Amino acid sequence: MNRRDSLKALVVGGISTSVLLDACKQPAKEATTENKDAATKTPDQPERMPEERLADKQLLDAPKFFTANEMATITILGDIIIPKDDISGSASDAKVPDFIEFIVKDMPEHQTPMKGGLRWLDMQCLTRYEKAFKDCSHTQQMEMVDEIAWPKKAKPEMRQGVSFFNLMRNLTATGFYTSEIGVKDVGYIGNTVNHWNGVPDDVLKQYNLAYTEKELKECISFDKKA
Repeated sequence: MNRRDSLKALVVGGISTSVLLDACKQPAKEATTENKDAATKTPDQPERMPEERLADKQLLDAPKFFTANEMATITILGDIIIPKDDISGSASDAKVPDFIEFIVKDMPEHQTPMKGGLRWLDMQCLTRYEKAFKDCSHTQQMEMVDEIAWPKKAKPEMRQGVSFFNLMRNLTATGFYTSEIGVKDVGYIGNTVNHWNGVPDDVLKQYNLAYTEKELKECISFDKKA
């Protein structure tokens, strides 16, 4: 089982349920020439109460919580956790960094652990490589991540980093698998019409049964190729 399959199992299996239930909200979009207006609006969600829409708009309009350097680190970590593969895009392709920016505003209890963890990560890299995490080579970044990504193997002095990476991994998996890209990656198709063409012929033959001509004429047949 690869990393993406493992994370998919976590989300589908409900291990990240506490984060998923509280955090499944539409993240802010990065403003571009095409979506500049959309970036300042909440999505049309008729099932949400007016108070919820107002709260979302206030969060989207609030000043950025993370600095540009912190967002760069979050983007790199997210793509390490969920890289692009042959099936779908990476965490950043699914706008996970924007999701995390939104969530820490909506769930302030994540703010200190995230800010502190990002600072801890940079200090570790500055000590080892004389560079902030985002400026390290990919090899150096992976060396650092490998020391905090496996809780049972991590050294005691890496405890803060392990806690931070656990949170980062949970938020990344939740953000990705509640995005359009992630939903397609899981293969979820939602509620669909169930087309049934009756009992299969081999089963009818097994029990010496058959539909009458009248029954066949009255029933609708669905072409599986349609």
